[in-house]
Amino acid sequence: MARREGIADRFSEGILKRLQGRKFIEVRDEARARAALRRVILENLQAEEQIDAEARKILQGHAREIRDTTADYSRLLTLVKQRLARERGFVL
Repeated sequence: MARREGIADRFSEGILKRLQGRKFIEVRDEARARAALRRVILENLQAEEQIDAEARKILQGHAREIRDTTADYSRLLTLVKQRLARERGFVL
């Protein structure tokens, strides 16, 4: 949890600085803008973690089949995550 929050803090700070530096936005309350960005980023990270967990659960149900073939678990995990993300309108 703390790692995810640290990532969100760094991302929100960087995004805000870049947008302001390039004059794309003017911000009256930087703390509030940073908090809003942080919240959106945290929600995104949580959604991505849920997709990852669900993909792993799906593959766990097929563990024996995967083990008995030459299937690449990493590749299958990526494909399942992509499918779940696409179904939910989520961009990985």
